[in-house]
Amino acid sequence: MFAVIKTGGKQYKVKQGDILKVEKLDVEKDTTVAFNEVLLVGDEDGQNLNIGAPLISGATVTATVLEQGRSKKIDVIKYKRKIRYRKKFGHRQAFTQVKIEKITV
Repeated sequence: MFAVIKTGGKQYKVKQGDILKVEKLDVEKDTTVAFNEVLLVGDEDGQNLNIGAPLISGATVTATVLEQGRSKKIDVIKYKRKIRYRKKFGHRQAFTQVKIEKITV
């Protein structure tokens, strides 16, 4: 069984046992999180699909928080030629790593 959930402005296709990094959630490590915005639920072969309009009422995906962290630093550079304008700064995006435990409809 797989599901498509919506969190942090993005959509993720998940199945039981998956480990994924989502946008930072305000929860502690080793706690459970319930994702209530489930857009689609289906079998592994894709035969029995349950598509929400836009959400499936009563469906939840339960996950356990494994880690809170920040990803690798990326460099952001602004440059304009001929006018001696250069600006460089870095960014590290915060994330929450979760493991999908259960999908219920």
